Amino acid sequence: MWTRKLWMGLAAFGGFVAIAMGAFAAHRITDPQAAEWVKTGAAYGFMHTMATFACATFMNIGGRRARFAPAFFLSGVVIFSGSLYAMAFGAPRWFGAITPIGGVLFLIGWGVLIWASLTIDRAQKP
Repeated sequence: MWTRKLWMGLAAFGGFVAIAMGAFAAHRITDPQAAEWVKTGAAYGFMHTMATFACATFMNIGGRRARFAPAFFLSGVVIFSGSLYAMAFGAPRWFGAITPIGGVLFLIGWGVLIWASLTIDRAQKP
């Protein structure tokens, strides 16, 4: 079910959303705090959709464990960026308490890539 094709499609969609939200923040949001939340959400969202694409490269060069990272990266985008977007569009400020959960998911994803990198050279040996 969770194939590389699906992860790449979700990452592409996430990149689209991040760019659209960043542009919206730059051109349409007049409240400085709301604009900053959207810009931060877009930056982190884009960064982690690109990290999801990098996972495919990791897997292609022998880091098979990298297949676990996209779940953390993309879930982190939904929670981290989504909570910031929600607050920017009027959700209660307590939504900000959810944001760090997304940050922890990002960190777990990066930890998974560290773990995946440990097998790359080993997998390349004849």
